[in-house]
Amino acid sequence: MAIQFGGLATGLDTSSIITQLMSLEQAPITRLQADKTWHSNRLAAFTQLDAKLKSFADSIQNLGNADSLLKRSVKLSSNDYLSASVSSEAMTGGSYQVEVISLAQVQKSATQNGVASKTSSTFGTGTMNLTVGGISQSIEITSDNNSLEGIMSAINDAGLGVSAAIINDGSDTPYRLVLTGENVGKTFSLDSSALTGGTDSLGNMNLDDGSGTIINPPVQAATRAHVRIDTIDIYSDSNTLSEAIPGVTLDLIQAKEGSTTTLNVNLDRSSIQSTIQSFAKGYNDVISFITSQSVINDQGGGVLGGDSGINAIKRHLQNMLTAPFANDGVFSALSQLGFKTQKDGTLIVDDTVLANAVDNNLDSVVSLLSGNDGNSGLAKQFKDYLDSMTDSSTGMLQGRKESINNSIKRIDNRIESMQARLDQRQKTLESQFSAMETLVSSLNSQSSYLAQQMTALSNMMNSGSK
Repeated sequence: MAIQFGGLATGLDTSSIITQLMSLEQAPITRLQADKTWHSNRLAAFTQLDAKLKSFADSIQNLGNADSLLKRSVKLSSNDYLSASVSSEAMTGGSYQVEVISLAQVQKSATQNGVASKTSSTFGTGTMNLTVGGISQSIEITSDNNSLEGIMSAINDAGLGVSAAIINDGSDTPYRLVLTGENVGKTFSLDSSALTGGTDSLGNMNLDDGSGTIINPPVQAATRAHVRIDTIDIYSDSNTLSEAIPGVTLDLIQAKEGSTTTLNVNLDRSSIQSTIQSFAKGYNDVISFITSQSVINDQGGGVLGGDSGINAIKRHLQNMLTAPFANDGVFSALSQLGFKTQKDGTLIVDDTVLANAVDNNLDSVVSLLSGNDGNSGLAKQFKDYLDSMTDSSTGMLQGRKESINNSIKRIDNRIESMQARLDQRQKTLESQFSAMETLVSSLNSQSSYLAQQMTALSNMMNSGSK
């Protein structure tokens, strides 16, 4: 870009003049950019409001369902032998005596002695018989797979419900084959006596009786889990029992016959109160945000001020809060559970009133919040309304987003058009001032020439008079 020196002929700072003229003409674009920023801020505020409405809806999800609201708690007299979790199906007030007799475990068997190499030590070839759950299956061993690693792969590839692995016991001949049953029902034995040739004997899988058969006792015998609950014997193929006590899942940790753990199931009243109190928090977040976006310094004119949509949301939530809700319980409004509205529209909860309602009229609390059928109470009315306001297709944000984005697009188009005209206007001014400088420079040259001629004429006349 060429460097321009304005005003050399006229003495005027033409560059500054052009800059100031363009600054004046830039004012409409500046106003449009401010409008664009305002629209962008509104869209950001609506997006935040949508997030708070969704968070409010999520926080009262459990409030509208009786089973979720009536959360149970489980207490164990000892954590040494089992842990427990509880669902809403568990009977409250129940007490159970649990004795863990044995844990579920799979059979594990291993060769008694090892070999020096997983790959180079060779065994005989022929047919091994793996008997699983009383059913015998043949496994072919050839010169291609008669190493310890090859036999391991042959057993695993057979897919008979028994897996093979190789361990290293740290001895001079450290590599030993270990077989593990797939589940507690997979008892098994391995007969390798038919293998012939080779430098090592797989017969070491037994207790060195020379028969080549993996026989008792295994490293670990297959056993079912066995618990005794209130003198009733219960067996399981797993250490997790989900039907031994209705609504309670037991996870067995350690077996010790004769040691009894007392298990009690009760209503988790503190959790119920916390779930109800979460309603007030979610409600307050929404109301406080709407209020903060509607005013500036308590004087009005916030970025969302005057928007009929958010004012309608606020009024609707407040109306739902105070409108009586018909149900079979003694409560018909949240105020009877200790909810109180403050001057700014937010809620506070009287913990004493709420605790008294939960402790003495829990059925009525549930009937108000979850409905007579356990799923259509006051909480569901709030949840349905919040879901409609945050629907990705028809919700509040979607409508506002489309309108605001259209406005921003129109502003961008106007700014682009106006900027193009201003760019042309600046070029015109620069051309005009340049032409003026050229003209003044020419006039200055002529003036200087005439002055020189007048001076020369005057000098000639003065010389002639002498």
